[in-house]
Amino acid sequence: MDKASGQFVIILSLVVALWLSIVRLPDWAQAVRPELVAMVAIYWIVAVPDQVGIGCAWIVGLLQDIIEGAVLGQHAFAMSIIAYLALNLYQRLRMFTVIQQAGVIFVFIGLNQLLCHWVQSLSGEGSQDLMFLLPALISALIWPLLAVLLHLVRRTHFVN
Repeated sequence: MDKASGQFVIILSLVVALWLSIVRLPDWAQAVRPELVAMVAIYWIVAVPDQVGIGCAWIVGLLQDIIEGAVLGQHAFAMSIIAYLALNLYQRLRMFTVIQQAGVIFVFIGLNQLLCHWVQSLSGEGSQDLMFLLPALISALIWPLLAVLLHLVRRTHFVN
């Protein structure tokens, strides 16, 4: 399969993750919504670092800011930092088991949440408790399922 089709699969998966980030959930579930956009971006950065990088993560983060109505640049900043870390560690992350990767995802998404919370606090919208870190735990718990699903999509559509 050519490079353009592989890029289409990557873009489609990121668009689906963006769409899932705005799907309305019950109030009790809003606090535990996993960070699917960041997780999908991390997966593609680790899987195909020559096609997905910091610029792509920044654009996806900016789109997430616009779609969610967040402070402009909040997710873009956090996603850029996470993308930088993932690019620096992608060779090691490929060697980890999916459970070990889930631990790294917990740290990455926790850092993502912390950076977003910091930007929200600067704008006067931040909360005072640590419940904003709960999506990091949920994201780590569903990482094995998401990684296997995206790996299957990658192999089925020959994304290299």
